[in-house]
Amino acid sequence: MAKAQKSLDDLTGEIVDAAFRIHVGLGPGLLESVYEMVLARELARRGLSVERQKLLSFEYEGMNFADCLRLDILVEGQVPVEIKSTEKLAPVHSKQLLTYLRLLKLPVGLLINFGAGTLKEGLHRVVNNLAASASPRLRVNRSADQISGTST
Repeated sequence: MAKAQKSLDDLTGEIVDAAFRIHVGLGPGLLESVYEMVLARELARRGLSVERQKLLSFEYEGMNFADCLRLDILVEGQVPVEIKSTEKLAPVHSKQLLTYLRLLKLPVGLLINFGAGTLKEGLHRVVNNLAASASPRLRVNRSADQISGTST
């Protein structure tokens, strides 16, 4: 496995572990902003660089769009994390994150729904032209994500 791939697996693994601990500790039902704040603090405690409500820009066909994307959390400048707190995710949530990944030319992002009964139900690893991970601990929601064109 390439070093960059391993680094992304380690990074997403840390994020998933932190999200799991928060979901168990707080449970579902709080506002997205609460989960965002707690997750950002937990990731920072683990020594990761974390930016909340990160404004990003992109270019499309010669047009520049300044500060028009707002990511809930950006970890190590590499992994966007979109946080939801709803009973059930809509298909557009994964597609939104995939669009962010494509525009920003990033390989992987996490969609975390803290409103789900279990974190496994609410966790989606969305990829953009990234080879499948060899790490089995990152493979959740595999069949549903493969249908929608993403992989976990």
